[in-house]
Amino acid sequence: MEPRPPSPPDVRAMTAELLALDRTPGARHAAPVALRSVRAVEAAETVYGEVADPADLAELFEVAAWILFDAERHGPSYRLNRRALALIRRLPEDERSIELLVLSVLSMQQAHLMRPRASLRTSAAVLARRDLPPRVAALFHVRQARAYAQLGARARALRSLDAAREMSADGPSKRDPAWSWWFDRAELDGHHGLVLADLGDAEGAAALLHAAVASDGGPAYRALFAADLARVLARAGAWRETDALLSALAESAPRMGSVRALNSLRQAVAAVGEGRRVPRALRGTAEDLAGLLARGTSPRAAR
Repeated sequence: MEPRPPSPPDVRAMTAELLALDRTPGARHAAPVALRSVRAVEAAETVYGEVADPADLAELFEVAAWILFDAERHGPSYRLNRRALALIRRLPEDERSIELLVLSVLSMQQAHLMRPRASLRTSAAVLARRDLPPRVAALFHVRQARAYAQLGARARALRSLDAAREMSADGPSKRDPAWSWWFDRAELDGHHGLVLADLGDAEGAAALLHAAVASDGGPAYRALFAADLARVLARAGAWRETDALLSALAESAPRMGSVRALNSLRQAVAAVGEGRRVPRALRGTAEDLAGLLARGTSPRAAR
């Protein structure tokens, strides 16, 4: 007897499950579920053809792609974002809002992989559009700023940050899409800090990352800002502050769901190991954290 073909999947339920996993335990735990969900859809498509409304399927692929990006699984993340874009561009113009979300993740991924010119092309193409909602425009100015910073274009990076601040000054607007809820003051502060770190302004970067870390709530991936703060402090040789932060992060590292954050912690530990005149207590803290990361939180290699 041949096995029964899979039933058509409930794509909306899959997406809701992935969003819940991403928000609390984070991408490290959600990534296997994301990959299983995509495989289930692909298996059902071989039997039934198109198994869901293109908008619903695009959202599933977008959410899975974001999770895989935060899990440092860049190959499948990129492919799923491209599949999401292809589906979105089949929709009527007034149903394509999520296209901008996909492009924002692609631009961030390109910068994360040190491809600033590609990131700049992606963000510039969006900013060239007319009548962008303010929060969306601010988001892409931040993406643009990070790319400029990586290219060493300090003045342009700072102008892009100024534009993002100005567009965010009045808070959310009625024109902002629902998906942009997470781009708040803490998110802006965190990314502003990362841009300043790329520009070599460790003091300014630390101040803004402190502000982002101090903000209550937020999704699991925002552990990245605390990890990046530790990395910035360690590279600047701010040993006392580094020790205090790494000691605090040692308690939360086993629960940290963002693989990007875990990798930033590893970079902070490495900076301590390479530092000069590092206090003995901090070396002990860094060694303990390195052992903890190696035992229980080893991410899969980026692809």
